[in-house]
Amino acid sequence: MLLEVNGLCVNYGRIEAIRDITFTVEEGEVVTLIGANGAGKTTTMKTVSGLRPVRAGTIRFDGQDITHMPPHQRPVLGISQSPEGRGCFPGMTVNENLDMGAYARKDRKTKAVAEDRDRVFSLFPRLQERMNQTAGTMSGGEQQMLAMGRALMARPRLLLLDEPSMGLAPKLIAQIFDIVTEINNQGTTVLLVEQNAAQALKRANRAYILETGEIVREGTGSALAADDAVKAAYLGGDI
Repeated sequence: MLLEVNGLCVNYGRIEAIRDITFTVEEGEVVTLIGANGAGKTTTMKTVSGLRPVRAGTIRFDGQDITHMPPHQRPVLGISQSPEGRGCFPGMTVNENLDMGAYARKDRKTKAVAEDRDRVFSLFPRLQERMNQTAGTMSGGEQQMLAMGRALMARPRLLLLDEPSMGLAPKLIAQIFDIVTEINNQGTTVLLVEQNAAQALKRANRAYILETGEIVREGTGSALAADDAVKAAYLGGDI
């Protein structure tokens, strides 16, 4: 098992944001967390990447307990996140943002980094066209591509994608999810948080549904997409 989250509890002050959640991600999978705003999805992602402290429970990555590991050490193990809101460095160029993604790599001065940059450009040709443009002058869709490309520059075994379709036009949303599938086909395991439940379930091997900090349903992406209760709650009655 690549990622094992067991009995995880996370607080914001006295407010319990996540309550005793348990889930797994196997190597090679796309696993998605879906739920309404405030369900605890982004908190879960931040906790896996080390940005939120754990009150109770454990997080194991490839068998190693990383529950209290500092966040800057997790990319070295193979965990990389494309955050909600993209988080691009607005005054840096596309190339400079991609360089930041490779910062923790021990081989960052070798041709391997150049090869990974070429891989990012093959996935996102628009970034190659904009390589010397500052991120702050790019469209929302281009910034989303850059955030994902920057995360890939760490050469992760597990890519955490938090709301990659947020604020994007429908045509671009479909393109982004096609790229998520291609990233997975190339060998990167993906944990996806997404409010566009229809697209997320379509792409996921397995899915977990969060409500008010707890996992209330789990199953294969296709099974949950076909479930009438899930359709009514998250898919507008259809998918």
